[in-house]
Amino acid sequence: MSDKDALPDHRRLGQELDLFVFSDLVGSGLPLWTPRGTLLRNLLDDYVWEMRKARGYEKVEIPHITKKELYETSGHWDKFKDDLFRITTREGHEFAMKPMNCPHHTQIYARRPWSYREIPQRYANSTMCYRDEQSGELNGLSRVRAFTQDDAHVFCREPQAKEEFLKIWDIIEEFYGTFGFNLKIRLSLHDPKEPDKYLGDKKRWTAAERTLTDIAKERGVESSMGVGEAAFYGPKVDFMAEDSLGREWQVATIQLDLNMPERFDLTCVNEKGEKERVVMIHAAIMGSIERFLSILLEHLDGKLPTWLSPVQVAVLPVSERHAPYAAQILEGLQQAGIRAEINADDPLGKRIRESKVKKIPYTIVVGDEEMSAKTATLEGRTGKLGVLPIADIVSKLEEEIRNRA
Repeated sequence: MSDKDALPDHRRLGQELDLFVFSDLVGSGLPLWTPRGTLLRNLLDDYVWEMRKARGYEKVEIPHITKKELYETSGHWDKFKDDLFRITTREGHEFAMKPMNCPHHTQIYARRPWSYREIPQRYANSTMCYRDEQSGELNGLSRVRAFTQDDAHVFCREPQAKEEFLKIWDIIEEFYGTFGFNLKIRLSLHDPKEPDKYLGDKKRWTAAERTLTDIAKERGVESSMGVGEAAFYGPKVDFMAEDSLGREWQVATIQLDLNMPERFDLTCVNEKGEKERVVMIHAAIMGSIERFLSILLEHLDGKLPTWLSPVQVAVLPVSERHAPYAAQILEGLQQAGIRAEINADDPLGKRIRESKVKKIPYTIVVGDEEMSAKTATLEGRTGKLGVLPIADIVSKLEEEIRNRA
C-alpha cells in the first residue's frame, strides 16, 4: 500500500461504512445517501438544530426553484447566472434551481410588517441547493452539484447584530469542539481595489467591517484578515479548522449583510413609529453537510464517535447456541435507544475483523461463560473493556451517547 493509499479518503471510507454512493445514471456530483448515511446526516443536523432552538430560532421551509426575478433583485443573477441550473416552463417563464437560500428567506420576513419588539426574527432551514459545477471540479463529497446547507438567517436591528453574532459563535465553537477541531478566525473583507465585485456603497461596507472587527476584539481572539474574501453582499467571519492531518479548512461562516435588506426593502417599525432598515445575518454551521462530512470522515479516519455512529454496537455470539442470548442482549440495547445489530454468520474472528473494518465503536461477544453469568465481553476500539453485566454496558453506552463523548 502506498503512502497515498494509507491516508484517510472520505470516498473510500464512505464505501466501507456504507454511507453514500454515486450513480452514473443519476449523474456526477449528485450523491445518493444510504440508510446509514442518511442517519448520520440527520444526527449532525439535529445537533445543530438543538443548539439553534435553544437560542430562539424557528424552522422554515422553501421551494427548490424560483423565478429569476428573485435573484435579479438580490443581485445573485448578475454574479452567478452561469452557475445556475435553469428551467424554462411551458409558458416561457424562466426559473432557476436555488444555489442558496437567503433570497427566499427575505420573502418570509417580508410577509408582514414587524414591530421592533418582535425582532430579531431567526429562521433556520436545512435544505438542498444546486450549482452547475464543471465536471473537472467535482471531487467526492468535497465538491458536488447538489449539497445541503444547514442555513440560518437572522433579521435584526443593527445594534442587535453583535449579540446575535456571538450566539452563533457559541454554537460554532461547541459544535467543532465536539469533534476535536482547533479553530482559527479570519475576517473576510472586501477588496477596495475591486469595488465592482461588491454590492452597496463604501460607507455601508465600512460600517459592516467595523462591526465585525469589534466583535472579534470583544471575543478576545486573534484573527487574520482576508482581503477580497468577503461575500459580494457583505463581510464575513470565517472559521478555519485544522484537522488531524494538519490541513486547514474553511468551515463555518457568519456573514453580516447590510445590502440585501436594502434591495428587498426589509424594515421594522421602531419606537418612534418609523420604518427602520434591518440588517441580515447569514449563518451556516457546517456550511455544506456533504463537504463537512468529507472533512470529518478524513479527520477521524472514519472512527465516528459513538453518539454519531450509525451502528453503535455489534453483538457477536460465539456460536449458534449462543444466538438466543445474543438476541436478548440486542433487544435490551435497542429498547434503550442504542443502535445495535447482531452478526451470527462466519467464524468469530472474521466477524470481529468485519466490525473493525466498519469502525463500529463497540462489540459485545457472548459465549458459554457470559451466557451462564448473564454478562457479556465488551470490546471498544482500544481493546477489551472486560466482562460486564448487561445493565452496566447499557448504562455506560447511554452516558457516552448522552454526553456526545
